[in-house]
Amino acid sequence: MLFELLQGEIVGDGWRDENVKEALDLCLSCKACKSECPTNVDISTYRAEFLSHYYESKRRPLQAEFFGRIDRWARLASFSPGTANLLSHAPGFGGLIRVLLGLPSERKLPRLASRTFQSWARGWENSVPADVQPGPANIAAPPQIVLWPDTFTNYFHPEIGRAALEVLEKAGFRVRVPQVHLCCGRPLYDFGMLDCAKEYLVRIMRELATEIDRGLPIVFLEPSCASVFRDELCSLFPKDPRAARLRDQSFLFGEFLQSHGAADQLPKLNRKVLLHRHCHDKALATLAGGEALLRGMGAELQALDSGCCGMAGAFGFEREKYEISRAIGERVLLPAVREAGPDTLVVSDGFSCREQIAQLTGRKAFHLAEVLQLAGEQSHS
Repeated sequence: MLFELLQGEIVGDGWRDENVKEALDLCLSCKACKSECPTNVDISTYRAEFLSHYYESKRRPLQAEFFGRIDRWARLASFSPGTANLLSHAPGFGGLIRVLLGLPSERKLPRLASRTFQSWARGWENSVPADVQPGPANIAAPPQIVLWPDTFTNYFHPEIGRAALEVLEKAGFRVRVPQVHLCCGRPLYDFGMLDCAKEYLVRIMRELATEIDRGLPIVFLEPSCASVFRDELCSLFPKDPRAARLRDQSFLFGEFLQSHGAADQLPKLNRKVLLHRHCHDKALATLAGGEALLRGMGAELQALDSGCCGMAGAFGFEREKYEISRAIGERVLLPAVREAGPDTLVVSDGFSCREQIAQLTGRKAFHLAEVLQLAGEQSHS
């Protein structure tokens, strides 16, 4: 369909053609095609480009505006998270939100945390004694890194950020958490908001210019965020040297620990672990960092060949796609989670993956950072 669109012979409406839109509508943007297809066809990028043109002359649905700009809505709601949670889950107002956003009745909106990770990190940094602050007089200061405060960790699951910071500090790194509002813009691509996504990336390169130019590693907890800097960044800014440096300095949490000599310092983990890797992790990561770490820690590991979890960002929150979303999860992932014993740790780094698991099995899935934190606590007990 895309080929015919560009040829302009059979597809007559070009970028506005409804048949092309329908053909791309069930793309999960999982990026598997980018690594698994012999010709490396990247349908998710084509889809984003198509939607960008498609909506040049059309108004985007409210659902796209909400989920595409989730970082802005989450930031606004974080000023009064209790009120936001109450309203979004109240029978009356919450029901209206569901209707306006086209949410299936089976889905629950995630709840905001009472305090953001950035707020907690700011207090933590202020509590660090001055004599351990890095500076010219302290030549033995630990190597510095930047821990990326993604939207979902920052506003919904700050405990994951706290766990990651603790693990990284114990591994000998001095961690800095940016305090300005930054977002990789991943949800924007799913709705073709490419101009806005480019603005987000320009702001990131401006705000983190010093850290990027110093060559500091930037560690990501959310695989879909890391994939923006590994993939889309240099596609949008192919001649920008700072974009190239940022790409090369971007690491997934497990990948960073594995590649920077911290794996040998981790404690043993004598637990059964069921691991589901995020699609973007599998498609773009150069190392299976999390899997290698868990094996090295002695965990009894079952790594699933499960494909996409089915949630795929906002895909699983669309009413007309709910059954498809569920069916995808039921192929491998969800049955495996249900069959896992109560002592088995279910692990997945993706926010969407953990939501799919929680909402369709009732089981809590942990981030790798939480598992490493737990292993450290058990080793001292």
